[in-house]
Amino acid sequence: MSLLPRSLFARLTLVLLGGLLTAQLLSFAIHMHDRSELLVQASGMQSAQRIADIVHLLDTMTPAEHSRILKVLSAPPLTVVLDRGPLTAQDATTDAGARAAIFATLLRRFLGDDRTLTVVMAGNAAPGYKGGGEMRGLKAMEGDSGWTPPMMRHGGPSGSGPLFVAQLRLQDGTLATFDARQPQATEHWPYRLAGSIAVLLVAVILVSLIAVRWATRPLKTLADAADELGKNINRAPLAESGPAEVARAARAFNTMQSRLAAYLRERTQVLAAMSHDLKTPITRLRLRAELLDDAQLRTKFGNDLQEMEAMVASALDFLRGMDNGEAVQPVDVNALLESLQTDLRETGGAVTIAGKAADPYPGRAQALKRCLANLLENAIKYGKSAQVLVDDNAERLQISILDQGPGLPPDQLGKVFEPFYRVEASRNRDTGGTGLGLAIAKNVAELHGGSIALSNRSEGGLSAVLILPR
Repeated sequence: MSLLPRSLFARLTLVLLGGLLTAQLLSFAIHMHDRSELLVQASGMQSAQRIADIVHLLDTMTPAEHSRILKVLSAPPLTVVLDRGPLTAQDATTDAGARAAIFATLLRRFLGDDRTLTVVMAGNAAPGYKGGGEMRGLKAMEGDSGWTPPMMRHGGPSGSGPLFVAQLRLQDGTLATFDARQPQATEHWPYRLAGSIAVLLVAVILVSLIAVRWATRPLKTLADAADELGKNINRAPLAESGPAEVARAARAFNTMQSRLAAYLRERTQVLAAMSHDLKTPITRLRLRAELLDDAQLRTKFGNDLQEMEAMVASALDFLRGMDNGEAVQPVDVNALLESLQTDLRETGGAVTIAGKAADPYPGRAQALKRCLANLLENAIKYGKSAQVLVDDNAERLQISILDQGPGLPPDQLGKVFEPFYRVEASRNRDTGGTGLGLAIAKNVAELHGGSIALSNRSEGGLSAVLILPR
């Protein structure tokens, strides 16, 4: 089963929103990466500037003065140690060379290129010391003066960002080691950026939905018109307006509709004229048959002519059933069924009605009368009686006609709706009929957008269910 939605509107919306969301996420990821790098460089530049200032200050002092000034200058996030050994390759963390190189470049920018400089990135612990370079340096200062730096008062180093360790020699040859802890601010979530992207995303989603709806509405209009065309070939034409492609499609649809209507009118008129004109020679033959002296032969001629008249009348009814020129109006289905019940009772047919239509049905009165009459007559002819069940709701009107006849073979249930098709091979009008009754009923049902279904009842007999949409 496909996971894609079925409607074109939903598919276009899914494609647009999926592409938009993907682009926004990628853009946000790129921005976050670049922002993080820029913040790292900015914080590194501040640390490098401060280290350079301290180096320049220490160069102007004697070694005896270094320890006093470091008590003031060495404090988190930048600590200075003058008695640490040289850095080695093991002091650096894995894959930290690029960021250490950037920090070294910043230092040389402020200090110049005449100094030997070593920079490593040591993660969360300073290299070369038990418990970390920061901690050892701070403990040494505490032992010298009794002063406890702020980060020791809180139980450990402040911040959890990357730690750069830089070593260089002062002008007097002293090896100075700087532990520069970078602030954690580089990892903060950019709420303003996220809010800006969210506002942009919502605005573009709304515009996309409007655009997709505007683009797909003509297709819906065309589909509705095509569906209605099957119910009413003479429906009002589509408005030939809008974009060029939409207007062209509407124009082509209207042309197709007019051609279909003209073809159906021409065919109906020709067949109706032929059927009507057959009445004249049939009437002449009936008059001439009455002049026959042989009573038996006269009776046979009369029966054949009566069957021909029935076929002509059925053909005219069939053609009128395909003609939807009758106006749609509210039809009292209950009164219509009671009228047919009365008419059939006079000819010996037993019809019972159960249930009622809640409201009048908007349809073609004469066409619906022909449809129901044919179904009822068919039930009485083969089942001796007919039971009518009416079930009405807001969505459809269902009329079921049940009989007690022999039913139909399963392979014949669909074929009996074909014009002039008869289950019995006999041409006797009392048993085989003309083969147009159910075809007329089906055409009328389809004319109203409904359907007819036949089925054999488990208790015997045939069930004809007419469904008319509200």
